[in-house]
Amino acid sequence: MAVSEEILINVTPQETRVAVVENGVLQEVHIERTRNRGIAGNIYKGKVARILPGMQAAFIDIGLERAAFLHASDVRVAQDAVEARTSAPSNGAHDNTDHVPIAELLHDGQVISVQVVKDPLGSKGARVTMHITLPARYLVYLPYTRHIGISQRIEDDAERERLRSVVKAAMEDDDTGGYILRTVAGAVSEDELKTDIRYLRRAWAVLQERIQSARAGELLHEDLALAMRAMRDLVRENIEKVRIDSRETYQKACEFAHEFIPEVEGRVEYYPGERPIFDLYSVEDEIKKSLERKVLLKSGGHLIIDQTEAMTTIDVNTGAYVGRTNLEETLFKTNLEATQVIARQLRLRNLGGMIIIDFIDMLDSDHKRQVIRALEKALSRDRAKTHITEMSPLGLVEITRKRIRESLEHVLCEPCPVCKGRGVLKTPQTVCYEIFREIMRESRQFGAAKYLVLASQVVIDLLLDEESSSVLKLQEFIGKPVHLQVESLYHQEQFDVVLM
Repeated sequence: MAVSEEILINVTPQETRVAVVENGVLQEVHIERTRNRGIAGNIYKGKVARILPGMQAAFIDIGLERAAFLHASDVRVAQDAVEARTSAPSNGAHDNTDHVPIAELLHDGQVISVQVVKDPLGSKGARVTMHITLPARYLVYLPYTRHIGISQRIEDDAERERLRSVVKAAMEDDDTGGYILRTVAGAVSEDELKTDIRYLRRAWAVLQERIQSARAGELLHEDLALAMRAMRDLVRENIEKVRIDSRETYQKACEFAHEFIPEVEGRVEYYPGERPIFDLYSVEDEIKKSLERKVLLKSGGHLIIDQTEAMTTIDVNTGAYVGRTNLEETLFKTNLEATQVIARQLRLRNLGGMIIIDFIDMLDSDHKRQVIRALEKALSRDRAKTHITEMSPLGLVEITRKRIRESLEHVLCEPCPVCKGRGVLKTPQTVCYEIFREIMRESRQFGAAKYLVLASQVVIDLLLDEESSSVLKLQEFIGKPVHLQVESLYHQEQFDVVLM
């Protein structure tokens, strides 16, 4: 079945949101807030702040709050110097520096140009590379190598050869750079590819001038804002509509489409409707659902998705689904349905890094193979690069998904100030017993006439009711009265014992 794809762009002074809808179902959400725009793709003049020999890496000061991280494999040096160090020729596409000691590649205080490949995530600084690239509509320019690469998603051999020949013929003798053809380059004309090449050459010439004149810590090149990035990266020839609720952004999108993707120019629409644009296809409701742990399956089963700093875990459960035939068939159908939902949730939540899926245990080895194949097929439309392992004997499947920007949860939410991200709270009974221990501790160390306990309503209620006999015994033991007072601003775990 052909996929009907539409893009909705919601613009306010505070933020821009982009929704990718396929066959009426939300698949991706991209959010960029004006105050804290992502920096992936930005190019900076940096300074080496610290060499980390044990990690084969260095911290680079690029003028941000946290220093950026540069691995040895992302260091660019003169090709003849690399080959002299390693005694092995390079493939021409990438400097072979990961086995050269980092201290031989960089030194403290050295000024270098770097590009952000991963936004700062959590407590980690940005990940940067010296292998700078400049993206256009169909091509990515590689300034420091003559390599020509083609997206693996362009599978037709004849088309791959045609594209390679067109780009190679357009490269001038004095052009020291190379190109990667993006997936959207498939079947585009020679003139369109040459237009991209001319644009990228101009962009690189401007950037070189900035590199020469800029000081360490300065921004050299900023990637496009989200709305124009969506036009560049998400809008393809088969897109049905691009609806934008900002007239100014709509005009910019039309200009971009006219210059770079004229075949879709007529499909870019201004949306003036009174109904908010994200109410179309229930996008707003789907975003809310994507922040919940539990995801329901149509069969009655469900997924439990837990996101941590180290990895994301997805647990598949049959729930109320019992099937109509035997148990094995029920488990198989639930797992099959889960593969489609999981693939969508990865895109929708923008989950990256290590992902562990705990499928329901199946005995039939053929069923296991079919589930993996279904998962691979469901992920084939994912723009992010993914790698899937075979199912383990325990029904576990590992997925790695390229992470560039923060997940949707990290963009929209913050850790609970009460539980500090644990997701659980101590029970009122546990807090009561902690209060008893604290009073005992203080009675041994300090002389007080009486004690005042400040705690939340639920804890004080428990002390006055079920634990009232325990409070009396404690008073008898320490020989001092204990007074209880509700502090309305305290959360369930919070309390104070005041010496009076």
